Amino acid sequence: MRRKVSNPLALAVLAFLVMGPMHPYELGKQLKETSKDRNIKFNRGSLYMVVEQLRKAGFIAEHETVKDTQRPERTVYALTDAGRAELYDWMRELVSDPVHEYPQFGVALSLISVLEPTEAIELLRTRSAALAAEIASTRSIIEQAGDVEWIFLVEEEYRISLLEAESRFVTKLIESMEQNEYQRLWHQHFGSVSGGNP
Repeated sequence: MRRKVSNPLALAVLAFLVMGPMHPYELGKQLKETSKDRNIKFNRGSLYMVVEQLRKAGFIAEHETVKDTQRPERTVYALTDAGRAELYDWMRELVSDPVHEYPQFGVALSLISVLEPTEAIELLRTRSAALAAEIASTRSIIEQAGDVEWIFLVEEEYRISLLEAESRFVTKLIESMEQNEYQRLWHQHFGSVSGGNP
C-alpha cells in the first residue's frame, strides 16, 4: 500500500503522539531516551520535516502554541482521527506482512564470488568479530535497562536474534570458502580475470 507519508520516522511520531500532544523537540527527546534512534535514523531537521509532512497529510494538527520566558515559541502537535487510523493500519501491515528489504550485506553476498577467496575469508572474519561485538553491546543495553518491561526491549531482542543468525551464517560461509574445492573452482573461473587485488 502506498502511504501519504512513508518515512519510518513518521510512524514513530504518530506512535508517540498516542500518549498525548507534544512539540517536535520533545518528540526527538523521547525517541532518543527510549533508544528508538537505534532503529530509526533522524536528526532535528528530518524530524521537523516529517512533522510538517504529517500535518499536511492531516495526520497531526496544531494543538497549541507554548510560550515561556526561556525558550522561543513552540507549536505542540496532536494526533488526528485520521492519524490514529493511519498509525494502526500501518502497524498492522508492518507486523503481519513480510517484506524483502534488500540489505546491503545481501547485495555483497550476491557478488562475493568476485573476491579472491583468501581476501573474502579475511573480510568475513572481520565481519564476524564486528557481529560478536554488536551482540555483546546489545546484550549490555538490555542488562542496563533493569526493570523495564520486556515489551519495550523487544526490538533489541530481535536485533540479537538477527545478529546471531548472521554470525552463524558467516561462520558457515567461511568454512565453505576454506574448502579446497571452492578455492580450486574460484581460480578456475575467476583467477584469470580477477586482475589481482587493487
